[in-house]
Amino acid sequence: MSLHSTAAQLVTLASEGEHGGRHESLSPILTGGGAFVVLLLLLWITTRFNRDR
Repeated sequence: MSLHSTAAQLVTLASEGEHGGRHESLSPILTGGGAFVVLLLLLWITTRFNRDR
């Protein structure tokens, strides 16, 4: 299988989606906000363990 035929198949597969790839139950605001909160929590945990600085 060549690179060109693989790329052509992927383009065909991507163009067949009727909903544009978005899942109706996922809210971008909620997903982004949740990721932001998780990253802030990880940052807080990291700074608690790194008290020697």
